[in-house]
Amino acid sequence: MKNSEMTREQRYRMMTETPVSRLIPRLAVPTIISMLVTSIYNMADTFFVSQINTSASAAVGIIFSLMAMIQAVGFTLGMGGGNYISRTLGKRDDEMAERIAATAFFTAIFVGFLMTVSGILFLDRLVLLLGATETIAPYARDYAQYILLGAPVMTGSFVMNNLLRSQGFAFYAMIGITTGGILNMILDPIFIFGFGMGISGAAIATVLSQCISFFILLSQCMLRKGCIRLRFRRISLKPSMYGEILHAGLPSLCRQGLASAAAVALNLAANPFGDAAIAAMSIVTRYMMFINSALIGFGQGFQPVCGFNFGAKRFDRVLDAFWFCLKVAVVLLTSLGLISFLGARPIISVFRREDMDVIQIGMWAMRFQCLALPLQAWIIMCNMLTQSIGYGFRASILAAGRQGIFLLPALAVLPRLFGIPGLQLCQPIADVGSAILAAVIVSGVLKELKQWASEQEA
Repeated sequence: MKNSEMTREQRYRMMTETPVSRLIPRLAVPTIISMLVTSIYNMADTFFVSQINTSASAAVGIIFSLMAMIQAVGFTLGMGGGNYISRTLGKRDDEMAERIAATAFFTAIFVGFLMTVSGILFLDRLVLLLGATETIAPYARDYAQYILLGAPVMTGSFVMNNLLRSQGFAFYAMIGITTGGILNMILDPIFIFGFGMGISGAAIATVLSQCISFFILLSQCMLRKGCIRLRFRRISLKPSMYGEILHAGLPSLCRQGLASAAAVALNLAANPFGDAAIAAMSIVTRYMMFINSALIGFGQGFQPVCGFNFGAKRFDRVLDAFWFCLKVAVVLLTSLGLISFLGARPIISVFRREDMDVIQIGMWAMRFQCLALPLQAWIIMCNMLTQSIGYGFRASILAAGRQGIFLLPALAVLPRLFGIPGLQLCQPIADVGSAILAAVIVSGVLKELKQWASEQEA
């Protein structure tokens, strides 16, 4: 029976009874496609803008940290609300699920509006704080002003995407995200070169595409049979509601918020080495995000299964789902890492063929990161497990590890000591530290789940 025809009771049985080896891929494939398309159109911005010049290419990397801040709001409220909804639906409390959805969505719109107003008011100061040099700043301003206008739409879209996935509607979430992504790739060259708008055209194309995604996702939330509706009157301003959402979403805030801080720190660390270093690290960051997006998409197919079954006290299925996903993730990242290591030079050359400094710096940065890539399978799956079952504090520490606890100190020290090689080694060193941290934290969680599963069998 198709998702659109399922009752909530039928979806409950699907989430708690279908073998995880069949259920997770079914939910993950649409999400993987959504994540890949999102990453592809992020790379499309980088690719088309890179054809202008190196400073424009670097400007996209500078404003990436701003977009990461916007995403942090959307993911915090979206993942927090979505994971809370999964556990609530596992307990069959539909009324509470509606309150969670409305609170997360409308709060995201409001916070996005505040980001628009404050960002535009302090735009010149903002781009410098994000790490722009004097030659990059004009391009960064042109790009950022339009991205900021789209902040409320972006935050709302991220929330709706996660709310749909948390209910088992991953396919319909994919439609909204991929339509916007494909449209963005089509509009980029038209606005940048056809209309002669330069880097501003890339930003306008992104915002227009995000608006299309927003309205498609909104129609799915409001019209899809069996889906929780987004009703303004269902908003709950109770501290306990926000406490639960933020508790579940805090790992996403740590992950995305620190990703933004790390992007700023990376730009500042690369700043002394010139525009070529900023552009190279920006290209590598976008490409590695593309690879990781496949893993994150797969993991997001795991999260609703994990949340539903934890809420239904099916701890055996939580463990089965975790180990299944970890095995698949290790194989996936090892394969992609090997391909990317061998093809590092031609991959970087696609973006800035004319600038040998960009190619050389980016090639070795990519190769170093590929060596540590399989570790991210363990890091990300551990983070998603702890977040999905409501272990917010431990999940937050894990989320803070890769982009904060280990990366920020590395960026502060290694480039100063070893120059560009130090800059290139920061991320893989942070990955090693994060993998060790995950092993320490999650071993206790896995023991608890195994014990509870054994008690149920007895």
